[in-house]
Amino acid sequence: MGQKTILLVDDEKDLSETISMMLEVSGEYKVVSACNGKEGIKKAYLVKPDLILLDIKMPEMDGIETLKILKEGPSTASIPVVMLTACDEDVFKLKTSQLYNEDYLIKPIKAEELLSRLEKVFKRREGN
Repeated sequence: MGQKTILLVDDEKDLSETISMMLEVSGEYKVVSACNGKEGIKKAYLVKPDLILLDIKMPEMDGIETLKILKEGPSTASIPVVMLTACDEDVFKLKTSQLYNEDYLIKPIKAEELLSRLEKVFKRREGN
């Protein structure tokens, strides 16, 4: 089926590079990065990724506002979004679930867990 494109939106450069390497070494994913929500939205329209990994706490535009805008956009609404964040509070989980995120992962995350959860999202999506 070929590689899937993942848009990783996170302001932590070192972590973004680590996540990108985890995904790309699997051979199944190509990663495009954005360092904040505004850039993430632009890249989502430009790249049309298969999935977006989105942090919550970022400068300029946080992940909750970014998710809301993505889910309102006609060409981005159907892109699955997985929250990948250090925010483990229930209030963030509730807010993002109300905006139709696919999953909520807590950083730091092991490569096996990340790959497994992404695979589940894609299988669930393909089943629809």
